[in-house]
Amino acid sequence: MLNLVLFGPPGAGKGTQAILLAKTFNLVHLSTGDLLRHEIAAKTELGRIAGELIDKGELVPDEIVISMIESRLKKPRCTIGFIFDGFPRTVAQAKALDKLLTKHHSKVSVMLCLSVEKAELVDRLLKRGLTSGRCDDLEAATIEHRIDIYNEKTAPIINYYESQGKYFPIHGMGTIEEIAENLSQTIKKISAKPTTVIHK
Repeated sequence: MLNLVLFGPPGAGKGTQAILLAKTFNLVHLSTGDLLRHEIAAKTELGRIAGELIDKGELVPDEIVISMIESRLKKPRCTIGFIFDGFPRTVAQAKALDKLLTKHHSKVSVMLCLSVEKAELVDRLLKRGLTSGRCDDLEAATIEHRIDIYNEKTAPIINYYESQGKYFPIHGMGTIEEIAENLSQTIKKISAKPTTVIHK
């Protein structure tokens, strides 16, 4: 199986690129945000619990998100793997995902990390805020704070995957098509030479 973790700061374009990669490589796109919305809309037990927490302004616990991912892993599919978008966000979540995939006789193949300059991220998100109306994308100070949180709490996952030989930085500047090509070429090289992701 080909299981990809697509990683990067807010505004890096993960969602857009994940959709393109899913089509190119016949992967299931697993967005934790989409999973939560689907479970809530379907009124499942997990969705009910998640919805109540979200309504209270609380974070959805890792175990609930992992349960949603496992539920999706169990569904019949005609694909060669998954692309994880928005998860994991912490080392604890990365370890939980490894444990889950091992349970299903699989593993993370590679972590692709989009690298984008901070000024570009702020500019992208401010523009997105004007079109999407998202309140967290309307103020530069708020955006910069989110990027700082990413650097402090989420970036350490890079070290986790790098220690496994699975971390691949991707230049995330340029057009959507150029970035997609960078990602695709990296995945093709990894697929052709599986030893490149074996533990160093």
